[in-house]
Amino acid sequence: MSQLKPLSLRFISASLLTLALCGTAYAQQSGLPINSAASVNGTIITNDMVEQGIKVALAQGQKDSPELRKAVIEKYIEILLLSQQAEKDGLANSEKANSQLMMIRQNYLADLELSTFMAQNPISDADVQAEYNKQVSSLGPQGMIVEYKISDIAVASEADAQAALNRIKKGEAFDKVAKSVSLAPNKAQGGVAGWVQPGQVPPQISAVLVNLGKGQTSAPIQLQQGWYLVKLEDKKSSKPPTFEQAKPAIRAGIAQRKQFEFISGIAKNSKIVVQ
Repeated sequence: MSQLKPLSLRFISASLLTLALCGTAYAQQSGLPINSAASVNGTIITNDMVEQGIKVALAQGQKDSPELRKAVIEKYIEILLLSQQAEKDGLANSEKANSQLMMIRQNYLADLELSTFMAQNPISDADVQAEYNKQVSSLGPQGMIVEYKISDIAVASEADAQAALNRIKKGEAFDKVAKSVSLAPNKAQGGVAGWVQPGQVPPQISAVLVNLGKGQTSAPIQLQQGWYLVKLEDKKSSKPPTFEQAKPAIRAGIAQRKQFEFISGIAKNSKIVVQ
C-alpha cells in the first residue's frame, strides 16, 4: 500500500463511526453500487466518505492528487479490516469498545450540531466589518493598539496571594516565587504569560494592568478561579491591522462567541450535575 502521512485522530474516529453506521450496506454480487469507492467483505466504502477523508488530509497540508485518493481509500480499507477482525475476536461488545464508540458518536453529533447551527446563522461580511469598526473605535483618539507583556501567579486564597507578594517585596524574583507557589500551567516558565491586550484578559486584570508601571507587580486580584498577582514586564504600542488583515481573526472570534452563546443557552435549559 502507498504511504500517507498520519491522519488526525479526528479523521480516524469519524471513519470508525461512519464505517460502523454503514455496516448494513453490502456490495451487489455484480459489482459495486453507485457512489461506492471500494468494499471489504461486502461492506461499502462510499465516495462521500473518501471525499471527506481527502478534505481532512488537505487541511493537514497534504496535496490533492490521485495518489492521495488511493491512500485515503487504503486507509479506510485498513480500518475496515481491523474493525471486522475486532468483531470476529469478540472485542466489539467489550465495555471499553462500547465506551469509545459512544464517545465517538457524541463527538460527531456535537460537531454536527455546531456546524448546522453555524450554517443556519452565518457570519456576514457586514458582521465582520461592524466588529472591526467597534474594535478600532475602542482604541481611543490615538488609534493605537497597546499590548502588555505580563507574568502572573495564581493561588487559591487571598492570604496565599499576599504571602507571595510579600516575598516579592522583600526582593525575591517574581519568576522564582511563581515556580514555588503558582497553581497556573505556566508555573514551570516562572509565570510568563506573554503579550496580551486588555480585551484578552478578564476585566479585573485589565483594569489593574493599564495602571501598572513596567516591572511593577499588582496587589492580589480576585477572579472566579482564585487569586492572582500580575507583573508588567513590558509594554508596546502599534498600529491596528487593516480590515483585510484582521478579517480572518475577527471572523473566527465572532464564530467562537456565537458558539459559546449557543452552548450556554443549551446549558441554561439543561440539568447538569457534577460530582
